[in-house]
Amino acid sequence: MKCNKLVRDRIPEIIRQKGKVPITHIADDKEYWQKLKEKLQEEVDEFIKDNNEEELADILGVVYAICDFKKINKEKLEILRKKKARERGSFKDKIILDETR
Repeated sequence: MKCNKLVRDRIPEIIRQKGKVPITHIADDKEYWQKLKEKLQEEVDEFIKDNNEEELADILGVVYAICDFKKINKEKLEILRKKKARERGSFKDKIILDETR
């Protein structure tokens, strides 16, 4: 079965435990960045479809992997999120902008 997608580090081991043979390679930085973006989209799509905490945790896992790869400090990212919430608000009030005139 062809996959060509980024998988968690232990997936090849889990596949072997099931008596199958994983065919893998290690991505270079360019491919890894592309596959991280694809994985983020995949996890977002799954969350939209299934609407559960596990999928949301998967999104966060990919975001953390992106932070590690791009050397983005996770604490700084949280500070930026809070700053935007202070300056522009969050999404708690459920406001929908229908149009501007």
